[in-house]
Amino acid sequence: MAKLTRQLLFENPIDQYIKWQQEAYEADGHKLSSMALATAGSNGIPSIRTVLLKEVTKAGFVFYSNYNSEKGRQIQENPKASILFYWESLERQVRVSGVVEKLTPVESDDYFQSRPRGAQIGAIASPQSDRIENRDELEVRYRVIAEKYERISVERPKDWGGYRLLPETFEFWQGRSDRLHDRFQYCLDGAGIWVIERLAP
Repeated sequence: MAKLTRQLLFENPIDQYIKWQQEAYEADGHKLSSMALATAGSNGIPSIRTVLLKEVTKAGFVFYSNYNSEKGRQIQENPKASILFYWESLERQVRVSGVVEKLTPVESDDYFQSRPRGAQIGAIASPQSDRIENRDELEVRYRVIAEKYERISVERPKDWGGYRLLPETFEFWQGRSDRLHDRFQYCLDGAGIWVIERLAP
């Protein structure tokens, strides 16, 4: 059974995450990175949903959404958020908490233009998280937008774009027998150094 020790950990948690992500890809045979994203607005009521991780760099974790969606409104009110990755086949999970910032318009434009045309049109057609009468309403909106852009490139709507979660804490969890799991936490200190501590399971 796999184990996790202090000696096995990278000093930078992003490097540790990338290692585990690659091992999960190899174990599960796919490259789809879904993650649970938890946010809470000014009322303090948490919401959680699954989103796709589109990029991870030294700066943080990137995902995309409609800025007027529930998550977008909550991030606007309270930029603190957490994400969770769980890889059942490896008995591993990673928790990351930090502050969310918007990507630059150029970064969002570049990603939007890389998306399939149907997904571009869908991003414009869907008033994400708003109430709609029925699916017909959504499909009509889609057809109208598709006709509008039939012979021209689709522009990114200004209310849609990317976010980056800037990590402040990480927790790496490795399942072990008898509930004696391995847990390690990384926290940024005042000097920007990652401090690593073992946590009881």
